[in-house]
Amino acid sequence: MTTILIIIAAIVVTAFLAYAIVNFIPKKLHWVLSVLLIAIAAFLVYKINFEIQKPMQFNKEKKVKYARVIESMKIIRDAEVAFKKVKGRYTDNGQELIDFIDNGKFALTQTRNVVKTVNVGGGITKEIEERVVDTIGYEDVRAKFAGKDYKNMLKIPGTDQNFKIEIGFVEKIAGLKAPVFEVKVDKALILDGMDMNLIKQEKEAIGGEEIKGEYIRVGSLGEVSEDGNWPPFYDKADKKDIEE
Repeated sequence: MTTILIIIAAIVVTAFLAYAIVNFIPKKLHWVLSVLLIAIAAFLVYKINFEIQKPMQFNKEKKVKYARVIESMKIIRDAEVAFKKVKGRYTDNGQELIDFIDNGKFALTQTRNVVKTVNVGGGITKEIEERVVDTIGYEDVRAKFAGKDYKNMLKIPGTDQNFKIEIGFVEKIAGLKAPVFEVKVDKALILDGMDMNLIKQEKEAIGGEEIKGEYIRVGSLGEVSEDGNWPPFYDKADKKDIEE
């Protein structure tokens, strides 16, 4: 709004000077005012160009900041999924997740069908197949996180704060509750120091190619979901289109 007022004021001043040149200013001083008019015109071109470029630059920097945050959130999500696979629950303790990655193990299983003979009564027997799951070994959880900076996954990139993990339960059907987790961060925190008006617009995004709403989020406390609310291109292995 301030920039728009400055541009309007500059246009008014330019119009006034042009009128003054024609009607009141001696011809010998016209060159001075002409230089002033050129300077004002150059200023207006600069401000207009700046206003055009500002949202483009904002979007470019925003995507880079978001990509870093989302990368950390995906590691937390993967850690929670692995933790639940082994423990049967999620955890809101970030350090417990890190310790689990360092020391936890996945059971490697093998399923086979075993034929058993059962007595159905009256001296009659029949053979049935029963599925048996055998544990044939173990795999370090840490192997699944090779190359991922899980030690620092709790830190919100570009800030001095940590992600907060929340857990709960959602009733899928009557009497059956499923564990859920959620990690979210306010966009304003990630974009701190950037243009406030553009941040406000960003928090009002309705989706599409943008991240909907005020937060970047993975998981949900309201439904059984391990997904994030970001558009698919943030999940691409090649982030070139984000960083360019």
